[in-house]
Amino acid sequence: MASEQAVKEYLAYWFQLGKKVVIGDRTEAVIPQQIMQGESYSKEFENCWLQITSPNVSDSYLEGTLETISELLTENWQISPCARCTMPVPRLEMGIALLLCPCTDLSNWPNTELPQPRLPVNSQAKLTAICDRLENRTLGS
Repeated sequence: MASEQAVKEYLAYWFQLGKKVVIGDRTEAVIPQQIMQGESYSKEFENCWLQITSPNVSDSYLEGTLETISELLTENWQISPCARCTMPVPRLEMGIALLLCPCTDLSNWPNTELPQPRLPVNSQAKLTAICDRLENRTLGS
């Protein structure tokens, strides 16, 4: 089952490449301008997530995909890396699904010369882990 966190991460990665989400019956697609803010998702991203998952909205989906966000939140789906570009894509756990990655309509992707999309980072935790590794290396010498 794709957890709520996994689906949020999936959207965050694709938003960074300019993919939009069509929300419900609207004909326009939306994308938050700011996806991350420090160590977490931005308020704009969180508001977009609330719109996408609102009980009053049905059939929201990421551009270039066939699966709705509400489908991805069921037990039938999981999020795993694309074999072509390593970006997260939905995969049906049981049964047969057409495996289209949203990268298929991005002519400039994958591009190893550009920074890869990422998730929010807790800088303090990362620095602490580096310090701990360095300290352990020093003690082990």
